Amino acid sequence: KKIVHERVFPKREAVYTSFPDRMLPELRAFLERSGISMLYSHQGEMFDRAMDGENVIVTTSTASGKTLGFLLPVLQEILTNPAARAIFLYPTKALASDQFRSFVPLLEYFGPSRLQAGIYDGDTPSTERGRIRSSANIVLTNPEMLNATFLPNHGSYGFSFFFANLKYIVVDELHSYRGAFGSHLANVMKRLGRICRYYGSSPRFLCSSATIANPVELAEKICGRPFSHVSRDGSPSPEKRFYLWQPPTARGTEFRVSPAREATGLLARLVRENSPFLAFCKSRNAVEIVLKEVRDKLREAAPGPGGRDMASLVSGYRGGYRPLERRDIEEKMASGRLRGLVATNVLELGIDIGRIDTAVLVGFPGTRASFWQQAGRAGRKGRSASVVLLLDNLPLDQYLAIDPEWLFSGESESAVVDPDNLFIQ
Repeated sequence: KKIVHERVFPKREAVYTSFPDRMLPELRAFLERSGISMLYSHQGEMFDRAMDGENVIVTTSTASGKTLGFLLPVLQEILTNPAARAIFLYPTKALASDQFRSFVPLLEYFGPSRLQAGIYDGDTPSTERGRIRSSANIVLTNPEMLNATFLPNHGSYGFSFFFANLKYIVVDELHSYRGAFGSHLANVMKRLGRICRYYGSSPRFLCSSATIANPVELAEKICGRPFSHVSRDGSPSPEKRFYLWQPPTARGTEFRVSPAREATGLLARLVRENSPFLAFCKSRNAVEIVLKEVRDKLREAAPGPGGRDMASLVSGYRGGYRPLERRDIEEKMASGRLRGLVATNVLELGIDIGRIDTAVLVGFPGTRASFWQQAGRAGRKGRSASVVLLLDNLPLDQYLAIDPEWLFSGESESAVVDPDNLFIQ
């Protein structure tokens, strides 16, 4: 009775392509050793376009292997020219540290004499910063650090060599740089371009974005270069079921129960059924309320097998946690020691937290682009997945109950930046 609409998206098979002819044999050997005998079509297309000297933006779905798509042309350059440098820009520190984990097998395979990488952000110790400046081929950082540390100190030891040999700038999750944030980044990129020209370098850009209406326009405005677009997704996708859930009216009133209260019962049931889930709330406060209510419900119920406290199987995830706390939660979720996370949209970005069977959206997130990003977190490991949108007592949420086609058939919104806005400048 509470489900007002159900939509099934069928399974999509992968489209593969063989390794590009221009790929170095040692890079092929690494991929084959990692169990990869062919690339997804968009990874191969991205490699070829980068080798042709193009700036590329890719807009394939979540968990489609975009990181490998970036890495292959960057690695090709570094293995050919050991002095080459690359910047990987991420909107959050948590995403940078998560992505660094996927670099570890590469670093071990090629060894420190061929390839070095490091995270350069506010949590990086000063001794490690020195090593990264002088030796790292790949630096993972964020726009704030680029603005506050890299650009003002371009003439300092390590930085001048870095900028003179900068070959690639990778911008992940480009769609998150919109509005004032994106406008600031566009101006930082102008400054970066001037410094690179001063040192005689002309780096190419590789960007990724969620599905938005104007990815090429956004990339060109932020990076100040012409871009080509890779949009045909070659990765497989499992069957996905979408449910729009209308909370009932509160007893004796015409007002509907809040989606946060509805979520507590659903999430407690998912924990008991051993179905890994990720629940998105719109605020930190909502995360703590839903988390407390779910734990209370689980404590009231019968204990799990062996008298286990099932309340400990669900955790929160939001801004404000210390880096060690965040990493501990991510590791527990990825290893299966947690069955669910209640999070803000900080997990909307591509942090890998293992298998997720169900994504629960506590209220419509405000844009179709965010809806598809959050929904894309479920089913990343190839299993069929469910997405439940709990409708809030707000006009847009209630409109979705009347016209779900607006959500499922409409195009995602445009991302708007205005770097020439005088207040921003």
